[in-house]
Amino acid sequence: MDNNTARKSLEKWLNYDALDNDMRAELEAIKDDENEVVSRFYGNLTFGTAGLRGVMAAGTARMNVYTVMQATQGLCHLIIGENACDRGVAIAYDTRNNSRLFAECSARVLAANGIKAYLFDDARPTPELSFALRHLGCIAGINITASHNTKEYNGYKAYWEDGAQLPPDHADTVCAAIEKVDIFTGVKTVDLDEAIADGRVAIIGREVDEAFLDSVFAVRLNPKGFDKAAEEMSIVYTPLHGAGWKHVPEIFDRMGFKHISVVPSQATPDGEFPTVKKPNPEIADVFVPGIELADRVGADLVIATDPDCDRVGVMIRKADGSFDRISGNAMGAMLLDYILSAMKEEGGIPEDAYAVKTIVSTELFARICEANGVKCYNVLTGFKFIGEVIKKHELVGRGTYIIGFEESYGYLKGTYARDKDAVCGSMLIAEMAAYYRTKGMTLADALDSLFERYGYFAESTQSIDIVGHDAAEKMKNITADLRSAPPTEICGSKVVGIGDYREGFIRDLKTGREKPTGLPSSDVLRYALENGDVVLVRPSGTEPKVKVYFLTSAESKAALAEKMALCEAEAKRLTQTD
Repeated sequence: MDNNTARKSLEKWLNYDALDNDMRAELEAIKDDENEVVSRFYGNLTFGTAGLRGVMAAGTARMNVYTVMQATQGLCHLIIGENACDRGVAIAYDTRNNSRLFAECSARVLAANGIKAYLFDDARPTPELSFALRHLGCIAGINITASHNTKEYNGYKAYWEDGAQLPPDHADTVCAAIEKVDIFTGVKTVDLDEAIADGRVAIIGREVDEAFLDSVFAVRLNPKGFDKAAEEMSIVYTPLHGAGWKHVPEIFDRMGFKHISVVPSQATPDGEFPTVKKPNPEIADVFVPGIELADRVGADLVIATDPDCDRVGVMIRKADGSFDRISGNAMGAMLLDYILSAMKEEGGIPEDAYAVKTIVSTELFARICEANGVKCYNVLTGFKFIGEVIKKHELVGRGTYIIGFEESYGYLKGTYARDKDAVCGSMLIAEMAAYYRTKGMTLADALDSLFERYGYFAESTQSIDIVGHDAAEKMKNITADLRSAPPTEICGSKVVGIGDYREGFIRDLKTGREKPTGLPSSDVLRYALENGDVVLVRPSGTEPKVKVYFLTSAESKAALAEKMALCEAEAKRLTQTD
C-alpha cells in the first residue's frame, strides 16, 4: 500500500461518525506523522492460521475493537457456510489489557449473526478454550491473547471443532471474507446485555473449569511413593500476572502438594505485567522474584506460566545452591523419559505408543523414542499439527498417545485438548520432581542422567528482528534468497541434506535422491549437516522475526559448548542481517 492509499484509509476512519472518541483523538494526534500513518494503515493485520496479533492502537494494521469485530464477521461467514450456527462458539481471553473487551465484541458479532456465543466469565488458560469448545460441542472457538508478547500486544486466535486452531483452508476462507467486509458498515453487532438476556450469549464459568481440571488430573501418572514426596516437597509458582493464577495452584492442591508458595508480586492478574519486561517463561529474568522466594522457603523448584497459561518454564536448584533454567527442549525430553520410566514400572510401554514433536525441537526426543520402541512423529511448528496427529489416531482407533511437545515450552499429555497446556505441564513437572525425589535425585540429577545415557544435546533459537511496515515481504525474501543460493556449509560443517517444506521435498545432497516431506506446505528450510547437526530457518508466524534453529549434539559438554558459541553469528549470516 502506498502513502496515498494509507492516508485515504486514515481519512475513512476519521470520517466515520461513530468512531470511538479515544481512537479519534489518537488518530488526530498522529495524522501529520507520515511514517505513523503508513505504519497503522499500510494494510490489514494478516489473518493466518494463527489468527491476528499486533500492537493495540487505532488503525487497520493494529489490534482494536474494529479489527477484532471485522475478523469475527469473517469467522461468521465460515460458520454460516458450514451450516453450523446452532452449535455455537466458545470465547476465552487472557489477562491482557482489552482482552475482555475484545472477547465481548466478538460475542456481540456472533450473536448478531445468529450464532450462539459461550463467553467465559473471567480470564482462562488457552488450553481450557480448546477443551471447552469440544466439551460444549461448539463448531469453533475464539481466544483473545498475545501469549508471551509485551504488554502493547494482543491477539485473536480462531479454533475449529476439533479443538485445534483453524486448518489452512478454513483460515483462507475467513481471510477472504475479512477482505470483503467493510470494517465499519459490514459488521453486524448487538448490545451485549440484550444478547445475554435473551440467551444468544451464555456466560460460562466454574462448571467448565471443573470438567477441565478433572481431565487434566486424569492424565497424571501417580507413581509409587509420590504421596510422601508431595508432602515433603516445596515448590514456588508464578503465573506472571496471567491466567494460570487459579488453576495451577488448584491442580497442585488436588495432587496433594502441601508446600506451594505463589510469588506475591506476580500473583495478581495485570495486563501491565509490572514486574517483568516481557512475560515469557523462556526468559530467565522473570524468575528473579520466584528464586528470591524459593531461597526464603527452601524450595528447589520454581515454575512459571505465561499470561495465557499455555507455556511453562522451570528453574531448578543445582548442587551449589544456585538456580538454572531448563530449556523447553530439555524439559520435553525429560518429561518423555519420565513418563516412559513410570510406565515401565507400572506394567510396560504400550506396543502402539507414539509421541509427537515439531521439526524445530530437539532430536534427543526422537532418540529416546527410538530406544524405547515408541513411534516419533515430526510435525511442522505449531501445536495444531500435533493435534492433527492425535486426531488421525483417534479416527482409526489405534495408537496410545504419550506426549506432544514443542521447543517453545509447550507440552500436552492427554487428548482432552488440542493445544499446549501449562496447567498439565506444571502438574507433570511437579510430579516428575517428586518421582525423582523418591529415588534420591533432583531434576538436575535427572537431566545429567539423561545426557549420560543418550549423549549431550543442546539447541539454540536465534530470532532475527525484521523492522519496517514491509517486514512480511522482507521475511519472505530471506527464505527466497536461501532457496536461490543455498548454503554449502554451516558452523564449519558441510551441508549434506536440504529439506524445503514449502516445496515439499527432502533432498540428500550426497546421492541426489529426494523424498516428500509428508507435511503441509510451510515456508521452512532444513539443513542436515555432515556432523549430524540440524539447522532450520523459518519466518515467524506471529511476529516480525526470522527464526534460526540449531539442533546440536556432541560427546562431551565442552564440545557442545564450542558448537553453541557459533550460533548467533551463523544465524545473522544465514539471514544476511547485520
